[in-house]
Amino acid sequence: MSPPCNIRISGGLVLLAAWFVLANGWEPLATVLGAAAVHELGHWAVLRALGAEVTGFRLNVLGAVLETDSRRLSYGGELAAVLAGPAGNLLAALVLTALGKGRWPAAVGANLVLCAFNLLPVRPLDGGRALYLLASWTAGPAAGETAVRWAGGVTAAALAALIAWVMLRTGGSLWLLPTLLASVYWGALPWRSGGCL
Repeated sequence: MSPPCNIRISGGLVLLAAWFVLANGWEPLATVLGAAAVHELGHWAVLRALGAEVTGFRLNVLGAVLETDSRRLSYGGELAAVLAGPAGNLLAALVLTALGKGRWPAAVGANLVLCAFNLLPVRPLDGGRALYLLASWTAGPAAGETAVRWAGGVTAAALAALIAWVMLRTGGSLWLLPTLLASVYWGALPWRSGGCL
């Protein structure tokens, strides 16, 4: 019998969600959380299909993380599980578009944005993990580390610059601030001496 899944939610996420609801209401938060649930269900479904056990689930201000024992997965299996989250969002957007006939543009948009954002080649996003797995599979783990360090650092720096530019041009949307700070952090993370990615 498998142990129960350990679920942890950070206080920072609760505060951010409360602030978001006060500023925008419940509907936009429900839309974003729905897209996030689809994303995590995509990961979970493929992990379960491949026989990997999910042991924990963490939610914080930077997103969600499924904790699993992936030692039994091949590079290809782990890559499939990593890409299943963005694929779930893309599929949800296509289904909502086909069935909704324009009735759910916010839900379609939330799924498409979550899909695209998670495919950026930055750790800890799915795109960064996928890049690491592809490079490691073809050229070894050292090549995977090098690829994700360079691609992640450059992408995070470009994303931080873009967000800062948008904030300046629009008068400073505070909702972009957490993403800006995360981009700066992710950009610096690969270059810390002795740091773990």
